[in-house]
Amino acid sequence: MFWDNPPKIKIYEAIGAIADGRIEMTSENEAKVFSSSRKKYYNVIFDSKENAIFSNDNGSYWRGYLGYPSITFLIAKNILKVNTEVIEMLKDYKWKDINQKFKNDFTKTEEFIRESILEKGFDLKKMDDSIEAIQKELEDLKLKKLNYNLKPPKGY
Repeated sequence: MFWDNPPKIKIYEAIGAIADGRIEMTSENEAKVFSSSRKKYYNVIFDSKENAIFSNDNGSYWRGYLGYPSITFLIAKNILKVNTEVIEMLKDYKWKDINQKFKNDFTKTEEFIRESILEKGFDLKKMDDSIEAIQKELEDLKLKKLNYNLKPPKGY
């Protein structure tokens, strides 16, 4: 069974996690990815031989799409490439707060983030190109679901 493609905003969130240093590698194939509040973390496990990955974030667990913790892991392992300028663009966002503000309407969250990036004077074209490239890479990877069962953490 393969992962569904994530909503585009999850790629933004993953790059934000990289920008904020919210990933802790616990072994070569495992990591903890901390939420933007840093009060909880998600487990990520990767099996390169099986081309399979697991994460216990809500999107992965309940919705079946590849969530931002898995994407964060893949970026950290250099499996997915990101322009360093784009990483800087997505630094210091409180994703949970923003998503709640817009009642998890990812289109509105994306619009908010894009406006903020423009206000900071960054080049949206560079970000768009990087996000599109990651979307394409994820499609090409055809990652399988690693059979592991761990519910998402509770809390903020």
